Amino acid sequence: MDSVIYTLVRRDEWHAAEAEGVYRGSPDDRRDGFLHFSAAAQLRATAAKYRAGVADLLLVAVPTAPLGAALRWEAAGGGARQGLFPHLYATLPMTAVQGVVPLPLGADGLHIFPTEIP
Repeated sequence: MDSVIYTLVRRDEWHAAEAEGVYRGSPDDRRDGFLHFSAAAQLRATAAKYRAGVADLLLVAVPTAPLGAALRWEAAGGGARQGLFPHLYATLPMTAVQGVVPLPLGADGLHIFPTEIP
């Protein structure tokens, strides 16, 4: 499994988390009982499916090692054919975050990812 995972967070939700020192997840995360993450190779499809056209997104990178047993790789709603996705069954402390970068929208409405994202 990947050593770094990613989540897409709305800017206002992230700023609230920074003030608190911990990210508790989006409304979808809280409904599902875990924080949704993606591996680098899954990010573009995740953004297109769940965050298409959403401005003010941030791409949050988190190393997996500090997350321990709270991180599980599981099949998503589409089943195992879509691969396993990282799910965090805990809050995310700001101290575990490796980096945060803006994820702007291109003219085509798709998010523009950093070059290291496949």
